[in-house]
Amino acid sequence: MITITILRHSAENSRIVSFAIEGHAQFKKPGKDIVCAGVSAISVGTVNAIEELAGLELPASMDNGWLQSDIPEQSDPAVNERVQLLLESMIVMLSTIVASYGKFVQIRQQIR
Repeated sequence: MITITILRHSAENSRIVSFAIEGHAQFKKPGKDIVCAGVSAISVGTVNAIEELAGLELPASMDNGWLQSDIPEQSDPAVNERVQLLLESMIVMLSTIVASYGKFVQIRQQIR
């Protein structure tokens, strides 16, 4: 199973401060697993979009079945807004996968 953990700052300030994605869906054999491929495309694409569209290079670590990033708060509020919008978009897209393949992927949201 793929577990996606979203960590938010607080109940009052719901800013996403980090996310981690770990595991394998095991929906199909490696190379044919559309659930893993979808989660990977969305999450890596989001990291790339943040770097390209917000100009923020995320400190991310990635390995087989693992992607994690802490989201540094920037002094420019416009950059923070773009980053948070892209991260919220990632959650919406991943939730769409969960809606169809919830047996293979789950999202947990936590407050620091």
